[in-house]
Amino acid sequence: MPDPGAGDGGPGGDRRALWYLRKVPLFSGVPAEHLAELSASIEVREIERRGVVYLPGDPGDTVIFVVGGRVKRSKVTREGKELTLAYVGAGEMLGELCLVDGGRRQEMAEAMNNTIVAMVPAQALRDLLLSDASLALAFASVLIERRRAVEAKLEHVIFRSVQAKLAALLLELGEEYGVACVVGTQIGLKVTHQEMANLIGSTRETVSLTLGGFRKRGLLDVVGRTVVLKDRQGLAAIC
Repeated sequence: MPDPGAGDGGPGGDRRALWYLRKVPLFSGVPAEHLAELSASIEVREIERRGVVYLPGDPGDTVIFVVGGRVKRSKVTREGKELTLAYVGAGEMLGELCLVDGGRRQEMAEAMNNTIVAMVPAQALRDLLLSDASLALAFASVLIERRRAVEAKLEHVIFRSVQAKLAALLLELGEEYGVACVVGTQIGLKVTHQEMANLIGSTRETVSLTLGGFRKRGLLDVVGRTVVLKDRQGLAAIC
């Protein structure tokens, strides 16, 4: 990959920030001059795997765009129990609630692999949204899709069995990260049993037992930390 920061006076230079902003779908329709102006206020950060993006209680003064890698948003109780809220991939954003309330972060965000983020000051993005109706509409559309996803997840947690929730999660991961292989679809993403449990509101032991049951029924196979979906229709029937 070419170095977008080469010759711009440093890794946090405007040229590098602009190069990354152009990779974010939300900004695809923003005029070049407005995007260049926004890039002047952005900090680009490189975060190592398992590094913290932010913690509960941190100031909510930036909207964060993932431009490389993957970030996990989660809630952790005082007892150490964790609920994974979402994974945020390249081109997506997190921390956007600061545009409305300006309050402190309510959840934890952690890099799942080596990750690059562009941190946009809330006020700078707010000003751009107020001046660009098309961007404001695109931003609202993203928020609406997220609300739908949250409502669907809440419905699954309340009304579905662990088998149904896990089957639905596997199909979702297969749709987003699936790679065709000889026996089916391999999920091209390493997800531990604990991470799956956190995503569906269950326990690692229950997830492990359920995966074992799916494997015996010929629905999937487990290779290391990756899952191969052998019978997607069978999994869909469980949902």
